[in-house]
Amino acid sequence: MVLWPPGTDAEGQDHQTGRGFRPAAAADDFWTGACRVLDQTTIEKIADELVEAGRTRTPVPRLTARYPEMTVEDSYAVQNLWRERSEANGRKLAGRKIGLTSKAMQAATGITEPDYGIIFDDMILENGCTVKWDQYTHPRVEVELAFVLNRDVKGPNASIFDVLNATEYVVPALEILDSRIEMEGRTIVDTISDNAAMGAMVIGGNPVRPQDVDLRWIAAILYKNQTVEETGVAAGVLNHPAAGVYWLANKIAPHGDHLKAGETILAGSFTRPMWVYEGDTVHADYGQLGSITCRFE
Repeated sequence: MVLWPPGTDAEGQDHQTGRGFRPAAAADDFWTGACRVLDQTTIEKIADELVEAGRTRTPVPRLTARYPEMTVEDSYAVQNLWRERSEANGRKLAGRKIGLTSKAMQAATGITEPDYGIIFDDMILENGCTVKWDQYTHPRVEVELAFVLNRDVKGPNASIFDVLNATEYVVPALEILDSRIEMEGRTIVDTISDNAAMGAMVIGGNPVRPQDVDLRWIAAILYKNQTVEETGVAAGVLNHPAAGVYWLANKIAPHGDHLKAGETILAGSFTRPMWVYEGDTVHADYGQLGSITCRFE
């Protein structure tokens, strides 16, 4: 079976799966080759701005317009500082999200590289919930699958088989995107600093063990106010939704981090983001895996 990993080049270079499977070298260079160029004072200043933007629901001006030299390593330094301050305030890590993993999402954002962010426990909402629309800035909804782990997944040589063996179950999920940085002209550096635009997630439907279904062929129909807005198949996420999960394990390994048992990993959207407004009802039908509903008020 051929998998297309994050960072695959525009020529569609393919790689055979197997133990120790790694993304293309060009992708590794993109993520690990750049060094930090912003000093710690500037990193702290940006993190403080984003904390305040989240509180006031007022996006800050685009970071790459103000700091054009800012690198991916700088943006993860911002995200990590935001995470530390959030945990110091009592928030608890519940998992991770992977973003920009499908062609649909990359085309919608104009960004061609994946990113990742943090999921805190207060970001996970129950199926059928009512969501306060004004709690988020420019909220949009995406259709995804969530992997709930019962074993650790450690890089730098994690494979898709490690992820499948470590997964207790896979379950439908909707991601609610939030924006603490102005959206027009954003680059991967802006989105990473903004915790990969993670706002919240709604989890529901029927959990399934990964060996009991072909995850690539899980499909969903996304409705807004009883009208079909988007459809998609999970294979749109790197040809297999588990591919982004092992990619993430390998990417955080150099920082001494790994995916832990009990964490929930959002694997990436296989539809374009759908804008939502006050009064909208969202319904995602995953067929045999059930459905998810939420309402914005």
